[in-house]
Parts: sequence; C-alpha cells; structure tokens
Amino acid sequence: MTYRNPTPTVDIIIELVDRPHRPIVLIERHNLPLGWAIPGGFVDYGEAVEVAARREAEEETGLQVELVEQLLVYSDRDRDPRQHTISIVFLATATGEPVAGDDAKGVGIFEYWRVPGNLCFDHDRILRDYWRYRHYGIRPRLG
Repeated sequence: MTYRNPTPTVDIIIELVDRPHRPIVLIERHNLPLGWAIPGGFVDYGEAVEVAARREAEEETGLQVELVEQLLVYSDRDRDPRQHTISIVFLATATGEPVAGDDAKGVGIFEYWRVPGNLCFDHDRILRDYWRYRHYGIRPRLG
C-alpha cells in the first residue's frame, strides 16, 4: 500500500527586536508561487522541526534566530498550491540586518501597517493570527 501524507514544513515569524515597533522579516520568493512570504521551508527527513526552523531562517534571511514559541499548526490541504503541506509556525526574535539567501530573491522588513498585499500560501491568515496574538494576546483558534 502506498501512503500519501502531507509534507511537514516550518514558517518562522521573525521579529527584529533591535528596531522600533519590532518589525517582522518577510522574503520575496524567487520560485513559484511568486510574492512575499514568511521565511520557511520543508523539514528534512530525520530533522527536528526546531532545527529546521532555525536552518530555514538562516538560509533565507542570514539571521540567527531565537525561537520563542509555536504559534499554531496550519494544515488546510489548499494552503500550498504545489502539494498538501502542514506548517508548524514559530515565533522568533533576531537582531541585525537580514540578507536574502537560498530561494529568496529579496528580503523586506515590515511593520504591521506596511505588510505587502501579495502574500503567498496562507500567510495572510497566519499573519492576521500573529498580529492579533501580538497586539491583543489572543491566541489563534484551532480549525
């Protein structure tokens, strides 16, 4: 029997704590789907999700991050047009200047009121959940 399972991924919302308003880092994707995204990627076989989160953050932004907590797991089958993925979303902090790397063609630093509209995947939903949690302390609801 062949099993078809969702693929595990991580997304890392990176707050730059050395800047006013603690803006977040987004990457501009080089590959399809194009647009802006929360840094992240696929978990390698045998890799812990925390290790994958730190690795992906460094590969895509050049930043060494400190993982603070998990926000939620997002698993809607349509969240990624390429395949069914499950994303464990982490909140992290960092200092310094991000630099685009790996499959990021660009990197941007954004306050709440400047986040671009052309976000990939379900990252608009994830960021809405994050901002609500950050500003009001209301954790996202399951489902």
